[in-house]
Amino acid sequence: MKTKETLLSIVALGGVNEIGKNMYVIEYGDDIIVIDCGSKFPDESLLGIDLIIPDITYLLDNHSKVKAMIVTHGHEDHIGGIPYVLKQLNVPVYATRLTLGLIESKLKEHGLSGSTELIIIDSESQFNIGEIGLRFFRTNHSIPDCLGIAFTTPEGTVVHTGDFKFDLTPVNEQYPDLHRMAEIGMNGVLALLSESTNAERPGFTPSERLVGQHIEEAFVQARQKIFISTFASNVHRLQQIIDAAEKTGRKVALLGRSMLNVVSIASELGYLRIPDTMLVEASEVNQYAPEKIVVMCTGSQGEPMAALSRLASSSHRQVKVHPGDTVIIAATSIPGNERNVARIVDNLYQLKAKVIYGSGTVTGMHVSGHASQDELKLMLSLMKPKYFIPIHGEFRMLHQHRLLAEAVGVDKNNIFIVNNGDVVDIVHNKAFQTRKIPNGNTFVDGLGIGDVGNIVLRDRKLMAEDGILIVIVTLSKMDGHILSGPDVISRGFVYVRESEGLLDEVSRIAVKAIEQLQDTDVSQWGVYKQTIKESVGRFVYSYTKRRPMILPIIIEV
Repeated sequence: MKTKETLLSIVALGGVNEIGKNMYVIEYGDDIIVIDCGSKFPDESLLGIDLIIPDITYLLDNHSKVKAMIVTHGHEDHIGGIPYVLKQLNVPVYATRLTLGLIESKLKEHGLSGSTELIIIDSESQFNIGEIGLRFFRTNHSIPDCLGIAFTTPEGTVVHTGDFKFDLTPVNEQYPDLHRMAEIGMNGVLALLSESTNAERPGFTPSERLVGQHIEEAFVQARQKIFISTFASNVHRLQQIIDAAEKTGRKVALLGRSMLNVVSIASELGYLRIPDTMLVEASEVNQYAPEKIVVMCTGSQGEPMAALSRLASSSHRQVKVHPGDTVIIAATSIPGNERNVARIVDNLYQLKAKVIYGSGTVTGMHVSGHASQDELKLMLSLMKPKYFIPIHGEFRMLHQHRLLAEAVGVDKNNIFIVNNGDVVDIVHNKAFQTRKIPNGNTFVDGLGIGDVGNIVLRDRKLMAEDGILIVIVTLSKMDGHILSGPDVISRGFVYVRESEGLLDEVSRIAVKAIEQLQDTDVSQWGVYKQTIKESVGRFVYSYTKRRPMILPIIIEV
């Protein structure tokens, strides 16, 4: 029985006003359900950071309420954070077969296989978790088995679309569940959370099937080896590449860890149909005539260590790009990656390859997996929500999605553009956004999760920009006089052989600082270190206009 004080809360923990690390929370009474748990890659300012995942402080503080994690689909920005979060908060994970297959592979890498309850769902699944009822509807995206979710609570129904588009001619014949979406809308939707990635693009997003036609045409025209790079998770496109290879009598080799992983899982689960004897090892490529080989590889975003980058720099150990080979980049550059992709394209042209790249609308080699404006309006029209929260996009996309919602009849006062950490509370059919929860980024560095914060990143940035200066001095334990040093070590600051005078002066200033402290009977090593740091720092800046990290080391003998 719903009490007067019971709130229905919608919490954004990640994925709002950003692309990546999606995580949302539906909370009613004593039940919390987490939607997705993604990751995103760091930019150049986050030195040494491997991955960024959502801050789950709120979930840890309310761990007894967290009943389940529901995953909409298998892209990294929706599943990449799962193994890191499960180490701190082990809850059942619900997802479709392919999505669970990809998640299970991650859990094995992290030693969590068997310790987490994995539950398969599909578009026909219906069940309750506490007072929250769940049902699902099938959507299209650039990976199979994508679901939207309807959460039924005593307060009303909340719908989360997941990533979607309306592809009426899907490659895998998994058609969007328009009738169920309409039925959910007819029964009343209190609040809709809908993705906003393509909210600035007019019209409808083209069908993935169109890409297959262009790939087949390029394969027919190619006279030597074909290299084609795309997102490994785009299983629909991988299938179309395999189909084109089969029609043109080519064998297929796979390059890149994620490509090998996804193809293995998707074919094992029946999502990829690969003819027997079609796949060959990378080491076997040179045993076949060039016109009989297709190489599917990772690296469409210009990642420096990915397969395409190594092919473009002729540094791949097993496979080489030769003059006359065809290289197809079947993806559009994510903002920020354009320079890396351009460098790879330049290198490929230097190898005298034929390169097909650029915007998908120009080459026909890529279509988006996200809904454009008319599809977003169709979703809004089907659901007819009282309240609307645009999600999964940067602020300009969220703002544009708000305008689309207003255009199809949603009251502008019922639209909430939130940031990560914002909470929308609903009680007695009235929504309000007045509170925030602790929120931010959690950085993954190697095996460390969250142990690298702003202070560590500031130090790394300082060392990267101006280097480090280490001052080592050995003092007598008996009377505190200098036994040896100071020795000055420079790394990334100045070249020692050309700066002996500068480093000698640094040593002299350190000695002077120590002697002044000894004259005043100061004995705390912390004061010694801080004084050396300040004295040397002032001199170095006046001499070089640089601020290296200065690290005094005092050894007592």
